[in-house]
Amino acid sequence: MARIAVIGAGMGAMATAARLSVAGHQVTVYERGATYGGAVGRYARDGFVFDTGPGLVHLPAVYRDLFVKTGKRPLEECAELVQIDPAVRYVLPDGRTVTFPGGSHGGAAAAVEAVFGTGSGERWSAVLGRARDAWDATRRPLLEEPLRPDREALGRDPYPALRGSGLLRRRPPTLAEVAARELGGDGFDGLLTSRVRAYGIDPATAPASAAVLPYMEQTFGSWYVRGGVRELATAVYERCLERKVAFEFGAGVLEVLVRDERVAGLLLADGTEVAADAVVCGADPRQLRIPPGPASTPADSAGAARWYTLFLALRGPRPADAVHRTLLGATTVLRPDDPATRPDADHEAVTVHTVVTDGSAPVAEELLATAARAVPGLRERLLWHELRTPADVEAATGAVDGRVPAPALAGAGGRLLHPANTTGVPGLYLAGGWAHPGGGLAHAGMTGALVAGLIVEGADFRGSR
Repeated sequence: MARIAVIGAGMGAMATAARLSVAGHQVTVYERGATYGGAVGRYARDGFVFDTGPGLVHLPAVYRDLFVKTGKRPLEECAELVQIDPAVRYVLPDGRTVTFPGGSHGGAAAAVEAVFGTGSGERWSAVLGRARDAWDATRRPLLEEPLRPDREALGRDPYPALRGSGLLRRRPPTLAEVAARELGGDGFDGLLTSRVRAYGIDPATAPASAAVLPYMEQTFGSWYVRGGVRELATAVYERCLERKVAFEFGAGVLEVLVRDERVAGLLLADGTEVAADAVVCGADPRQLRIPPGPASTPADSAGAARWYTLFLALRGPRPADAVHRTLLGATTVLRPDDPATRPDADHEAVTVHTVVTDGSAPVAEELLATAARAVPGLRERLLWHELRTPADVEAATGAVDGRVPAPALAGAGGRLLHPANTTGVPGLYLAGGWAHPGGGLAHAGMTGALVAGLIVEGADFRGSR
């Protein structure tokens, strides 16, 4: 039985801790803050409740697998996940809307056809079909296996070439170029690019393989956790407690101790030294200046964006025709139909996210104006609003500059890959959104299986099964 210290109590860190404890190790989590969950937090005021991080879960199978592998009670007995339908409504710049049903390729094509005319549904399906090919080519090496020292295959864009494309003869196209060429203008290309932008990825610089993200959503659905996604964090935390994982809150880590060229433990902020046979860093590794391993990319080169979130408390009931998720370019409006998020049926809680990949800093008034395009009568219904900035994200999670990591993507010469789960120090591992395979609830959760496998099976580990 090894003594394992885990830095941070985010979702990837807790997923790793639970799996390692099941394997018979003594696991202690050291968290600088007062609670668990990392970016998956909660804000409550006047009976209104909001998720401070992700509002939806994609690929829930990641967490179903975690609960199956770590205990007797399945995920469904610990948190209630509901697939949202419609899956998403797009509001185009000219005011037209396109509403996609949940988990239906045919329904999505029909929705597109109704707005963009004959043949548009077929073009949309063709793009998602090529995205499926990219998914099939990279799903295992990108999501289910440790990052290999030889990453040439993941550096190449797996999105299939469209015959006759001059872009492909010059260089691999960006997602924005693919969307413009294969879908066309009139706002049609925005259905693809805005879905990817919602992950904190700039379509103008992202490889075409980013199309796997909307493919993943359209195939596996988008899921809401009753009570908010924070309830999923609570379920994972309670599973850790059931597996005898120890938590030390208010325990900031100053340094990873290295002796005789391998990890030896942690130096805490209060000066305490903690001995450990292995250390798992579930926080932003730049905080601790952790040296990358031979298969790593520098953390600064991996995709990351800054998020601004506006919490809206509205008077009046949620309309029956409201949809859970609306996309307006880089802005997402979430309107959950959940009594747990509001003081009573005569009020509504709405969350507005916008992602920034440049140096701009939107203000609350800009976000209110954008949200009003998705929420009729917003101004008249508004009781109060509160803006959460990247500075608030940094204060709550410790993420440098308040940046939020994006999912890893193949292509772009490996620029959008994240550091490997192993490092240049034997016994030191990386988990969570800042490590392979990147950010987002599903991807961060996958690091739990990868890091646990590397620690338990060592160099023989070939990936999760």
